[in-house]
Amino acid sequence: MEPVFPDYSDSCVSRLVPALLGASDELSCFSEDIFLAKSIVLLVIDGLGWEQFEANKELFPAFSEFSANLITTVAPSTTATALTSITTGVPPGEHGIVGYRIPVEGGILNSLRWSTGSILDKPDPYEFQLMPVFDNQQPKVVTSSEHEGSGFSKAHLRDSRFSGYRNRTELVELIVESVTNFEPFVYAYWDGVDRMAHEFGFTERYFDELNDCNLMVASLLERLPANVALIVTSDHGQVEVEDRMLELTGPLNKLLLKQSGEARFRWLHAVSGREEDLTQMAKETYADWAWVMSKKEVLDSGLFGPIVSETVKSRLGDVALVAREKVGFTDPDEKMPFQLITRHGSLTKEEMHVPLLSTVT
Repeated sequence: MEPVFPDYSDSCVSRLVPALLGASDELSCFSEDIFLAKSIVLLVIDGLGWEQFEANKELFPAFSEFSANLITTVAPSTTATALTSITTGVPPGEHGIVGYRIPVEGGILNSLRWSTGSILDKPDPYEFQLMPVFDNQQPKVVTSSEHEGSGFSKAHLRDSRFSGYRNRTELVELIVESVTNFEPFVYAYWDGVDRMAHEFGFTERYFDELNDCNLMVASLLERLPANVALIVTSDHGQVEVEDRMLELTGPLNKLLLKQSGEARFRWLHAVSGREEDLTQMAKETYADWAWVMSKKEVLDSGLFGPIVSETVKSRLGDVALVAREKVGFTDPDEKMPFQLITRHGSLTKEEMHVPLLSTVT
């Protein structure tokens, strides 16, 4: 199995917003009528990978008239990183939200909760992520009211005009209301697919959520005015890992200072002076399970984009364990409210390929 690398030069989620807002060249996967529409709605459905979309196409009749393209997400294929690349229009090497758990002064930052476990040590989101969002155009953002004012919202949405919903019905209402009020661009976000997959796996609850997302899109198609472009994409796909979690070996732990990242893209931070030893041992131990890369190999590969600032480099570990098989790597310091059945973050096609679905009403 070969890893899927982000297509930062063309068909990647990081290219969507700049193209739609006219800040970069138009993408080949968009038809001309998208740019002639009087309003554009970009709906991000968290966790809906291309492979999962294709495997369950019978659950999505509302998309039958959509143009459907496969594009890539960013690396790691995780929510905080991908959403920030979508809103900023740049790869992670520039915006710096390089994973779920990021080393910062005072500990490890949980980027979604924007917490290090200490009230005093969490960084200022406006200083941690310096890139402008939405080409500085401050569009209407429709997302969960629970996210309003959070550290991560400040980092990846900054001062966009926020409209919070409490449920799927309100999401539809807010999008329709925004377009009716002549908003030229609306960014909307729904996280139900990701939540159901993490908690229940690819089971009935997950398929019910897919069906509900289809009904949500059908409602939008029915209610949006004429000549509105509706574009649906995602931040990543998923794989079922369940309890197949690998613990680091004792000898390897002796070379280890700490971990960051997430289960399927785990960064290992070496004890000072033991970086090469840690790299070699990790490759010998986990080559059957993962793509194991040194920090230099990750940077040279372009996984984080062609530009990686020195500040961003300091947020990476020394060795990356990037799961190739359906496993994850444990970190005793990473606490979850429940066992995650599906996970993401790695470079498999199931995680890296996401849909780009578009139509004009």
